[in-house]
Amino acid sequence: MFSAQDSVWMAQALHLAEQGLYSTSPNPRVGCVLVADEKIIGSGWHQRAGEPHAEVHALREAGGRARGATAYVTLEPCSHHGKTPPCADALIVAGIARVVVAVQDPNPKVASEGIAKLRAAGIAVDCGLMEAAARELNAGFFMRMTRGSPWLRSKIAMSLDGRTALANGVSKWITGEAARLDVQHWRARSCAVLTGVGTVLADDPRLNVRDVAALTRWGGALGCGMGCQAEDGVLEASIERKADAAERQPLRVVLDSKLRVPLNARILQGGNAMIYTARRDEQKISLLHDLGVTVMVLPDDREQVALDAMLRDLAQRGCNEVLVEAGNTLNGALLRAGLVDEMLLYIAPQLLGDSARGMAQLGELASLDQRIKLKWQDMRQVGNDLRITMKVENV
Repeated sequence: MFSAQDSVWMAQALHLAEQGLYSTSPNPRVGCVLVADEKIIGSGWHQRAGEPHAEVHALREAGGRARGATAYVTLEPCSHHGKTPPCADALIVAGIARVVVAVQDPNPKVASEGIAKLRAAGIAVDCGLMEAAARELNAGFFMRMTRGSPWLRSKIAMSLDGRTALANGVSKWITGEAARLDVQHWRARSCAVLTGVGTVLADDPRLNVRDVAALTRWGGALGCGMGCQAEDGVLEASIERKADAAERQPLRVVLDSKLRVPLNARILQGGNAMIYTARRDEQKISLLHDLGVTVMVLPDDREQVALDAMLRDLAQRGCNEVLVEAGNTLNGALLRAGLVDEMLLYIAPQLLGDSARGMAQLGELASLDQRIKLKWQDMRQVGNDLRITMKVENV
């Protein structure tokens, strides 16, 4: 069904889709390449939510040359009217002869209707080319549409023996500057950053995106291996994307069952902050509202925050990816509940000893059948530390 050249053009479209890594949420990241006579005549990507989609940018660049061309799109063209007109209609009007789609759209508003509309108009449609890569790029969007909750990525900085802080709670800094800058990339691509009140009380973090310009100096943030250099033009594009990231700060979320967060906590400053609690303290909630903080009371039967309900609520607010930056209590709770999809580990070449705090409170396992199984995804050196990404298999 697909030729080697089809794969080349789709790879180009996927590369374009990555340009929207920091700016398209809650929409998916999508790229489009138009090809005629074995040459690219138009290309584009979805740059920001509410703005034209990838297909529209590519069609504008191609103009009249689009008639009879082939379109390579990383996600099924939309068929419904949202903030922008349907892209399927635009492709039909432009006279596109063939559309190659990486993956069908999981959005029930589309749900193969875009492909059906194109075929009904006499356009040849082939679907499934480089599907795994397209899904990976929009893992959060797919999860939100199919599971009703975001992609949950837990970031943990630890020593080689799996310790995240000394027994007295001191943890600054286990990992080096390069690793801390690399984390900014993951914050920038996330819709929300989640932490627990224990971390707020101990460290008073901001959890915002910063050092964006400095971030571009590190290969790990550009998707390179250790020591690699960006190709011509890639670094400039990366700087522009991270400038977008600085403009779009993630929602900062605190899990605080007893509503202990101080009103002067830095994470609450500047708006765009939210607290999930199990305690209905109207006076404290009113004071938090005055600060511009959204408070949701979602108790479970143990008077703790209902974690699954919290994630469903974040999904309803348009969150595709959530980055967890928390201590071993919250990390353990999320892992035990089977809610973590991916683990992002920064491992420093040092040992902190048995008395130091571990990465997650999992409790005692009665058998190996209860262990949490992980799947290796990527490993690379960032400065003097290792960055390992793994997917959680038993979720």
